[in-house]
Amino acid sequence: MDQGFPQSGYTQEQVDEMNQQLNQTRSQRVRAAMFPETLDEGLEIPSTQLDPAQPTAVQRLSEPSQMLKHAVVNLINYQDDADLATRAIPELIKLLNDEDQVVVSQAAMMVHQLSKKEASSMNSPQMVAALVKAIANTNDLESTIGAVGTLRNLSIVEAGGMQALAMHLGHPSQRLVQNCLWTLRNLSDAGTKIENLDNLMQGLVQLLGSTDVNIVTCAAGILSNLTCNNQKNKVTVCQVGGIEALVRTIIAAGDREEITEPAVCALRHLTSRHPECEVSQNAVRLQGGLPTIVRLMHPPSRWPLVKAVIGLIRNLALCPANHAPLRENGSIPRLVHLLIRAFQDTQGVSTLTRGGSRGSTSQAAGSYADGVRMEEIVEGTVGALHILAREGHNRAIIRGLSVIPIFVQLLYNEIENIQRVAAGVLCELAADKEGAAMIEQEGAAAPLTELLHSRNEGVATY
Repeated sequence: MDQGFPQSGYTQEQVDEMNQQLNQTRSQRVRAAMFPETLDEGLEIPSTQLDPAQPTAVQRLSEPSQMLKHAVVNLINYQDDADLATRAIPELIKLLNDEDQVVVSQAAMMVHQLSKKEASSMNSPQMVAALVKAIANTNDLESTIGAVGTLRNLSIVEAGGMQALAMHLGHPSQRLVQNCLWTLRNLSDAGTKIENLDNLMQGLVQLLGSTDVNIVTCAAGILSNLTCNNQKNKVTVCQVGGIEALVRTIIAAGDREEITEPAVCALRHLTSRHPECEVSQNAVRLQGGLPTIVRLMHPPSRWPLVKAVIGLIRNLALCPANHAPLRENGSIPRLVHLLIRAFQDTQGVSTLTRGGSRGSTSQAAGSYADGVRMEEIVEGTVGALHILAREGHNRAIIRGLSVIPIFVQLLYNEIENIQRVAAGVLCELAADKEGAAMIEQEGAAAPLTELLHSRNEGVATY
């Protein structure tokens, strides 16, 4: 009989069975020693301890891990000493890289608690890499949420964080999806240059179809951020049906600006400056988006949304097939109305300031509304009318709206971009003899001659 077995004796079969049971429960024994609170109630785990005076290897190992656990819990409760956090972090990184998912889960939750108080001292590439690995590999919902929550507190883009979060966007847990989206929203503010985001783009486009308003809002915001000045992302979103999904989203959202504004901004990015932009400009019309988009220039839309819509209409007007439907939906009179309002605001401001009645504060109060400068609205509306004026019927409507005097006055504007778009729209309107006569009547010859010598090539060309 092997030494160590009681003298009552075991058959070989019983010994084999015991060995098999011990093998099967190895990770449970480790878990029982390190994290006893994670075991299912009533679960019996056979002990390998033969002599009460001789602790097993697992029991000996459990002592430092228990000490670490208690130290971390104490640390979480101990708010003021950042030095303590710094010492615990290398140990937590080791636990996050453990093979046992329960160890990873516990470590992720501890790290999450700690990140709420000491995020700055945890912002190391090793910690981020360990969290990303945990997000990518774990099936446990709580540990994923913990790791995602930590990344959100750390707001780190490198180390494949965005790609790892993208893997969970199809998860059945709305809570996890929402956590991932909030984190991605934070990361996407700084993440426009990150590569290999195709899966993320596809996941976000699919989430636009969600019935949860918060999820749609976040998905639209992330798409808007990641398509800003990024050709690759623009093309990817277009290829996975992003234009159609965004148009459907805008139509369904009604007056919910928390959805319409980021969705319109995303469409504005997707309809300019990339190889597929002409297809996108057509797709918005074919998807039935133009009536809703023009309507969003009307109340109750606030200035940030109106500004985004004006930019989108300008891009859509680059496609000749959109001229007639944009005209038929009343975009031209509305753009002129917004131009006159914004122009009067900027004029009122400068008059007050020159009069010295309120000093410089009046300028700040008058030229901004909801955080939007009225000069931006002037530039945007004139820019859109400039592109729309490429078409004869549109020019006739613009001529009839008594706006040519404003275009001429804008030639004197101190902002070069406003001079450029004003010269551009007058250039288009002068293509018809009626337009040319009206422009001449307004005395545009002198400022136009002067602008021929402008340092701005675009202004001089027009």
